[in-house]
Amino acid sequence: MRTLIRPAVLRTRRGRTVYWSVLALVLLLFTAAFVIPLYWMGTGAMKSAREAAQSPPTYVPHEWHPGNFAEAWQELDLTRYFLNTLLLVGGAWLFQLAVQIPAAYALSKLRPRYGNVVLGLMLVTLMMPVTALLVPVYLTVVDVPLLDLNLIDTPWAVWLPAGANAFNVYILKNFFDRVPDELLDAARIDGAGPVTTMVRVVLPLSRPIIAVVSILSIVTAWKDFVWPLVVLPDPAHQPISVFLQRVAPDVPLNILVAGLVLASAPLIALFLVFQRQILSGLTAGSLKG
Repeated sequence: MRTLIRPAVLRTRRGRTVYWSVLALVLLLFTAAFVIPLYWMGTGAMKSAREAAQSPPTYVPHEWHPGNFAEAWQELDLTRYFLNTLLLVGGAWLFQLAVQIPAAYALSKLRPRYGNVVLGLMLVTLMMPVTALLVPVYLTVVDVPLLDLNLIDTPWAVWLPAGANAFNVYILKNFFDRVPDELLDAARIDGAGPVTTMVRVVLPLSRPIIAVVSILSIVTAWKDFVWPLVVLPDPAHQPISVFLQRVAPDVPLNILVAGLVLASAPLIALFLVFQRQILSGLTAGSLKG
């Protein structure tokens, strides 16, 4: 097996020293890149308003104020905006699964004519910047083709574009490709149609990748900012990410940062709880028969 460093070099004392030093440095830098922003946000949320705004900033609060979280929750009325966010995220997640799983299954197992062309066109959208798609998608939700509906200021303005996620369709299709065709043939012999085969055969085997797609969908919808800002102008319908930006100029810095911590906590908890499922789903490459 070819590697960046020859095994013979690793057997030498100098080679092992250089290898472990570089590895430790890289791990330290990556850890710092992730931990320092979390530490800065967590400590900033527990400073007094004066200390949070002072320059140069303090690295450790002189006095700890954990009550800032309760104050932020009450003053900013975060309950309403958490519920708005849950509504948008839950609907986007369900709509994505309802659209992307059948699409990936059709491209993988039903193999329609020109299916590769359709998949190629979908993957092209991954090469385009998000800002280039913003105006066309906005015009679509303002006047939905054929239906003549205006979805602005409704959850559907967030849910409908969420279903068009080429990356999720691609990773689902790659996983479905590894499902043995013999299982599908056996289901057809038993009289199962395409939908029954997908629901009763393919989906039970695909729980790891469905979990990954679900987590990616939830995280993407939760942290989305620009699109909800554009299609949900009514403050009463906005998610917490848009709300915190809207009130930022009028809120003390420590209370604002406490609100940001509370808004980020669900995503951090989600990753910590399901990190094993995320990694196992992304690395799943075979099925045991």
